[in-house]
Amino acid sequence: MADRQDAFGTLFDMQGEAMREMFGAFGLPGMAARSDAEGSPWTAVAAQLQKMWMEFLGEQFGADRAQTAMLDPAQWMLMTQGWARQTPFDPAATQQLMQESMQVWQGVFGSLLGGTEDDGGEEPAELPRKDRRFADPAWREHPAYALLHQTYLMLAEYFMRAAKDAQGVPDEKKAQLAFATQALVEAMSPDNFLATNPVVLKRTIDTGGQNLVKGMQHLIADLKRGQLTHTDADAFTLGENLAATPGKVVHETPLYQLIQYSPSTEEVLAVPLVIFPPWINRFYILDLTPKKSFIKWAVDQGLSVFVVSWKSADASMKDVVWDDYIRAQVDAIDHVRERLDVPAVHTIGYCVAGTTLAATLAILARREEADKVASATFFTAQVDFEKAGELLNFIDDTYLETIGKLTPDGYLDGRYLAATFNALRGKDLIWNYVVNNYLLGEDYPAFDLLHWNGDVTNLPAKWHGDYLRDLYRDNRLVRPDAMEADGTPIDLTRVETPAYIQAGREDHIAPAESVWRATDHFTGDTTFLLAGSGHIAGVVNHPDAQKYQYWTGDSGAHSLAEFVDGATEHPGSWWPHWLDWLHDRDDATVPARGKRKPGGKGDTVIEDAPGRYVKTR
Repeated sequence: MADRQDAFGTLFDMQGEAMREMFGAFGLPGMAARSDAEGSPWTAVAAQLQKMWMEFLGEQFGADRAQTAMLDPAQWMLMTQGWARQTPFDPAATQQLMQESMQVWQGVFGSLLGGTEDDGGEEPAELPRKDRRFADPAWREHPAYALLHQTYLMLAEYFMRAAKDAQGVPDEKKAQLAFATQALVEAMSPDNFLATNPVVLKRTIDTGGQNLVKGMQHLIADLKRGQLTHTDADAFTLGENLAATPGKVVHETPLYQLIQYSPSTEEVLAVPLVIFPPWINRFYILDLTPKKSFIKWAVDQGLSVFVVSWKSADASMKDVVWDDYIRAQVDAIDHVRERLDVPAVHTIGYCVAGTTLAATLAILARREEADKVASATFFTAQVDFEKAGELLNFIDDTYLETIGKLTPDGYLDGRYLAATFNALRGKDLIWNYVVNNYLLGEDYPAFDLLHWNGDVTNLPAKWHGDYLRDLYRDNRLVRPDAMEADGTPIDLTRVETPAYIQAGREDHIAPAESVWRATDHFTGDTTFLLAGSGHIAGVVNHPDAQKYQYWTGDSGAHSLAEFVDGATEHPGSWWPHWLDWLHDRDDATVPARGKRKPGGKGDTVIEDAPGRYVKTR
């Protein structure tokens, strides 16, 4: 331990010397002088940072370092992307790089020297490349920073181009290579480092280094919890200002709780709605604050709404497989039918729960029980995984082997999955917060969506492994009878249930082209809708927000491109369009009384919504 402390002490000394040289080189001699002054605040700050770090190391020494690895995107990528070790470069691309380098120098200095004679030289010309990471004026006020970030953007383009055009790389590996290169390029951005970020340097001068002290506190806290923090953990409380729509837990199994929401209208649709959210995340993505809640909106439109709240996996669920989730969906459907004495229910399946709902419908059809479900709505759900997008980069043998080593107790810690999804958008979900939280020392914002994003769930290891291999890697679900569950073969072509299929135009988790393919496999009436934005915002788009748009068109088109070519764009949320579609299936209503009001006289319930399972870590 002493050797390790000495090593880190030397490192801090070297960093201090480097900072003094840097301040002088960047034309900040006053900062350099202050850092040299005996007993200056900078010496105290450096000592405080070193003390905090050494204390953290002392706590961590000899401990399991797995949780720290989860926070380190670079280490996580190296663990899982063994194929991205060599990048063959095209000599012609190298020549182009040299030419572009000269253009960058000319463009930067031309911009900094001002306009041309034609514009009077009053306004500086635009820099050759733009990126919102470098939007602050500080990035162009000094030639060194302007040249630095423009050179970085040029090199980023070069390396991405080289990865995509790499020779001698199989097509199936080229996308992986490009993905890994993108992750590395984002990690090396100059705004991620104190010494090369003028905005951070200015903050450091203005605060006397207290931003770095606060940032170190944030970093150490995140390393201890093994997860990057995006939002203020104390800003939200489930049941109070998140997941607060009134309701009761009316049914419970070891795998899920079933929540029924209290009606807010005198009449409700006779056919109730059962929502299956993904068990990869918490159900309250559909019940955020009241102004965003899909569940509250649906209740206010006169729907009897039920939602499944899945249990976060623990060691007791080590043998849980996909069959268990399919049986759970059937159980929930049957329970609602019996509770309300109705022959059928409407259903919604979101993401992986939508994939599972498709299998459930196929099994019910094979068993001649398809009439239990009046309609099925799919939120960004895939059944055909051939075009499954960037997540296909995480299903090679190296990744599967690594995941297998991380589940000794039979379940996958949700923080690993969170790190994977964050890596898909590293610039926005990792490095942006590294700068704000650790370098600038900003306070955490109160953002409901980011709070949900960080509220991770554990997954049963067997199910997760089978899902990656059978669906993502081998795409078996779309081959009739290639899979079975609960003893029944699965053939999606047997699904004749009316289906509403929603996709997000910018979805990187379930790409629109992949979601579209469900129309090729279901044989019943299908309505396809393309929503603006992505996997979350494309779904959670309350009409009152008046955001984004959606497209309707020919759901029988031969391809998504053909659908888009003939589609009609509509402003705002697609939720009212879906509600009209639901009314077209069955418009009958009944009084909202009896068991339509959970917890009323003579009705036995378990507890208030949102229930215990959603709060289990």
